Amino acid sequence: MRLNFYLLTIFFLMITTLLQSQEKIVFQTPPEEILTLVDIERAPVVDMDSKKEQMLFYYRSMFKSLRDLNQPELRLGGLRINPEANISSTLTYFNDIRYKKTTDTKLQQITGLPENAQIAYISFSPDESKIAFTNTIHNGVELWVVDLSSLAALKLTDAVINANAGYPYSWFPGSNDLLVRMMPKDRATLTDPKKTIPDGPIVSVSDGEISQNRTYQDLLKNPMDEANFETLLRSELYKVSLTGAQTLWKEAGMYLDEVFSPNGEYLMLTTLAHPFSYVVPFYSFPNSTDIYTSDGQFLLNFSKQPLLDNLPVGFMATYEGKRSIHWRADKPATLAWVEALDKGDPEVVVTHRDALFQLNAPFTGTPCPLVKTINRFAGITWGNENYAVVSDRWWNTRNTKMYLFNPSDNGQAPRIIADRNYQDAYSHPGTLQTEMNALGRYTLKIDGSTAWLFGEGFTAEGQFPFIDAIDLKSLKKKRIYQSKATNQVEELLSFVDSKAGTVITRVESPREYPNYYIRNIKRKVANRALTFFENPFKSIEGVYKEVINYRRADGVALTGTLYLPAGYDRKKKERLPMIMWAYPTEYKDKSSAGQNRSNPNNFTYLSYGNPIYWVTRGYAVLDDASFPIVGEGDEQPNDTFVEQLVANAKAAIDAVDALGYIDRERVAVGGHSYGAFMTANLLSHSDLFAAGIARSGAYNRTLTPFGFQSEERNFWEATDVYNSISPFMHAHKMKTPMLIVHGEADNNSGTHTMQSERYFQALKSFGAPVRMVILPMESHGYAARENILHLLWEQDQWLEKYVKNRGAE
Repeated sequence: MRLNFYLLTIFFLMITTLLQSQEKIVFQTPPEEILTLVDIERAPVVDMDSKKEQMLFYYRSMFKSLRDLNQPELRLGGLRINPEANISSTLTYFNDIRYKKTTDTKLQQITGLPENAQIAYISFSPDESKIAFTNTIHNGVELWVVDLSSLAALKLTDAVINANAGYPYSWFPGSNDLLVRMMPKDRATLTDPKKTIPDGPIVSVSDGEISQNRTYQDLLKNPMDEANFETLLRSELYKVSLTGAQTLWKEAGMYLDEVFSPNGEYLMLTTLAHPFSYVVPFYSFPNSTDIYTSDGQFLLNFSKQPLLDNLPVGFMATYEGKRSIHWRADKPATLAWVEALDKGDPEVVVTHRDALFQLNAPFTGTPCPLVKTINRFAGITWGNENYAVVSDRWWNTRNTKMYLFNPSDNGQAPRIIADRNYQDAYSHPGTLQTEMNALGRYTLKIDGSTAWLFGEGFTAEGQFPFIDAIDLKSLKKKRIYQSKATNQVEELLSFVDSKAGTVITRVESPREYPNYYIRNIKRKVANRALTFFENPFKSIEGVYKEVINYRRADGVALTGTLYLPAGYDRKKKERLPMIMWAYPTEYKDKSSAGQNRSNPNNFTYLSYGNPIYWVTRGYAVLDDASFPIVGEGDEQPNDTFVEQLVANAKAAIDAVDALGYIDRERVAVGGHSYGAFMTANLLSHSDLFAAGIARSGAYNRTLTPFGFQSEERNFWEATDVYNSISPFMHAHKMKTPMLIVHGEADNNSGTHTMQSERYFQALKSFGAPVRMVILPMESHGYAARENILHLLWEQDQWLEKYVKNRGAE
């Protein structure tokens, strides 16, 4: 009854605030100390060919602009599409490409690139002598190709490419042609819902089947949406040669995926089908997987996926029938797929959840079962006739297994390589290395009977990446390399030559920007540098950085990365204001929750997403503070969500306070998305903080009634949990200054912009000191320079007023 009273009170008070006064403000910029760290030149993205002989460097601007965001957009079926350009409206583009041989030191410019390039969907040709990419102009998408011997770019098509459903082309195996999605010549005219009078009401029907789906954004809403969606996704498939010649390969359809068999003789084509749905995104719509010859002759329908709007309940639920359909990477033309053995229902008790099958060309025989998995199938790495590795996982127990099996003999029982809690970073065996085979596909790298595992190497003592050799006959492992660096972070990427012991690695330190090297793990020779990126944040090189370890009251080990201003005297210990930034994570055991996954030697990279800028403004910063939420045994993490949040926060403040660095009366907390949800709860249920910053969060969990984050139960199963952890339900208790920020066009599941608007109205109704900033045209993450600079200004103003100068007149 008390809860109902509060809800009614909130409702009536919200009505009185609908005509609330708005503060008119123009875009602002943060103080100079922060601004100089924002306007930097972004290092390029690095790409390499399979032999590690060629390197490509993709450049892009640090930010988009509001002009970039202000483009035509339709939001349909979970997609955001620019209907004039026929490509995603949220895509981030590259504007330049450069090249070098791995053995060279100088970068070479690709010539002939389009003017004012907006480059996306870059891929090597199968023989790696070329790359293709799309270029977006105001009225469409073009296809281009670069010859890597001449480094010259050439436009292959006009702006007729259809990239509305994603990657719009595939290379033919010979590297001389591409299969390309193009807009149909008879494309229908899009309907403007604002200018069209409906023929009737929108009617949805429940036929009695259970249908529990998460809260999705940008769904279809009416028949006009359906018509526009189909118009935008329909493509014709053309074979386009490197000379620009075009041949119609297949008439129009709603094509989602085109994958050639390794030998190039067949194509697997996935096509979207009716009926559409108003409750799930397009990838849950029905689709058909068909097999064609490479010259376009239809062979057979291989699979039909039904509409997936009424799956069994649970994170591990799936559908009956073929799924994860793919070409076996080590065979010329063999299809492989997975089928559920439990009807896709996690509640069904079985010894094995899934089975893997294969079928050789011409795909008309009886499927051959290969291996069964105890948990739900999670992926496969094909090797050769004798070896393949499959993995599975089960969310409810956090268990994952990795099995080695013989794909030529299903009578041999699979052998388990790893059986572990996937949240246990210390036990991670590493990632199996792959290499490109003669068919142009990546398969397990096997030297004799030896495979290789590259691991991140997290331990209780620190992070020490490693390489293990694993004998596939005995499954015995031998450590052939482990980093001993205590002042750097080394990321082991791949072998150049396993026999010679050369490895591509990336090395960084707090002051050294991540750069690529070739390391020889067999010889004591200096690393050979492949890149020479400079630190763009040199003005904060004097900042002190440390990963601190502490415990919360129940003994769970916690960590956080502490930053102190340059020149701060750690002996004198002036008491500073502090900003804590965090993001809660759910665990099923305290041991995994307490593991140290932070490395003080990581490069200190600044972005709007973290609060490190404020170390230049005289604040201590505790970034990435551990906020585990643990539920062991039958207990679920969210059963004690609020209590654990407060315990995590108190432990962090106590730890830094004990070091003598902070004034605990001047501490702010902040977070983005689920971190915003955390922030609002902490300000509602504790008096630990002077202020908070909550960005793009969800505050009323009754608006996400069929689960959120890692909560599997629905609202009616766990009503008390949903209500108790929803800050909206406790708006009457929140009296701490809070800055609420949200993107006007948030596209993330569950974090509708309305969440912040309704929460703000409730808080304002009760007189809470709160400010809401809606960033125009932004999604869940923010992209426009104008918005990001203003965001940093807002945060700085808030922190200066309510934290640094708390209590000042």
